[in-house]
Amino acid sequence: MISAGDFRNGITIEFEGNIYQIIEFQHVKPGKGAAFVRTKLKNIISGGIVEKSFRPTEKFPQAHIDRKDMQYLYSDGGLYNFMDNETYDQVALDAETVGDSLKFVKENEMCKVCSHNGNVFSVEPPLFVELEVTETEPGLKGDTATGATKPATVETGAQVSVPLFVNQGDIIKIDTRTGEYLSRA
Repeated sequence: MISAGDFRNGITIEFEGNIYQIIEFQHVKPGKGAAFVRTKLKNIISGGIVEKSFRPTEKFPQAHIDRKDMQYLYSDGGLYNFMDNETYDQVALDAETVGDSLKFVKENEMCKVCSHNGNVFSVEPPLFVELEVTETEPGLKGDTATGATKPATVETGAQVSVPLFVNQGDIIKIDTRTGEYLSRA
């Protein structure tokens, strides 16, 4: 059990039958009345964010989230197959659970599969990936002073905005959290 007075960013708690991660918290001591803790909570299953206030003495069970490294094998129709490299157990997840997280992930890459009490609720891709540009317009020589970008398609089929000097066949580094181009590899 964790009390509201001990909240820190990133802690996961069980509250009202759901699992929430604390995004922000603030201890408030008004001039009149009792102190309270104002929080911003993210529902880790649905992704929704709510704001709640608690008394510092309220206690909540701490939710244990398992993050396991698994290898993304392949997609088969609406299912995405992952394998645990230690036990070689395979898990098939539906498109709703995986969501948009695999749009920059190639087959055989490592991901983190997040679960609570054995129920998988999300997949975290690696923070940075290197992918080949499969389709983009040719860049014009010397047209780099403006910082302009153009659309490019990478080998997983995802669209990325890249600088004009990036050509088809180049390997680029992408931040999977934002989908932004970082550099050429």
